[in-house]
Amino acid sequence: MANLKLKNPAGGSLNFVNADDASDLTVTFPATTGTAMVSGNMPAFSAYTTTSVSATNNVTVKIPFNAEQYDTNSNYDATTNYRFTPTVAGYYQINASIYFGGAGTASNAWALCVIRQNATPAQYYGTQIFMNSSSLFNVIANPLIYFNGTTDYTECYFYQTNNASSTITLNTVGSATNMYSYFQGYLVRAA
Repeated sequence: MANLKLKNPAGGSLNFVNADDASDLTVTFPATTGTAMVSGNMPAFSAYTTTSVSATNNVTVKIPFNAEQYDTNSNYDATTNYRFTPTVAGYYQINASIYFGGAGTASNAWALCVIRQNATPAQYYGTQIFMNSSSLFNVIANPLIYFNGTTDYTECYFYQTNNASSTITLNTVGSATNMYSYFQGYLVRAA
């Protein structure tokens, strides 16, 4: 099939008509330059973990999101680095949730979900909580991040600090239909 070139410097719309002439699809283009995206090349992923993770007091730990619910463009590494490296430049919505149990001794604590871009924190999310052995908590992060489409990547970490210097266990073990903790992302707008 040959390439088809349409030119309208002012922008506008283009109608595609079905062979039966019963329905059509209208695509509207802006008057600016850019890449038109279709669902086949818009990277998106959703991952969860099937292993338990312990978080030592005052130590940042990477969460091994080792199972994929979906990965539309094969940009998520679920076996080695647990990172998303999108191959389409643009702005991505990144979402993460970490579900965990309290420390063995009740204490005031900080718990953070940390989204890193290229090993540098892109955004911290967390709260001060009163942890005890029977409580369950959840921290989330949801930054919008620009990725260059070649070398930029993102990973998810957890950090906690508490007065009792306790190690806490992250209740991260889940399945594709019951994700206690998750790491997700999708392209919002191409660059």
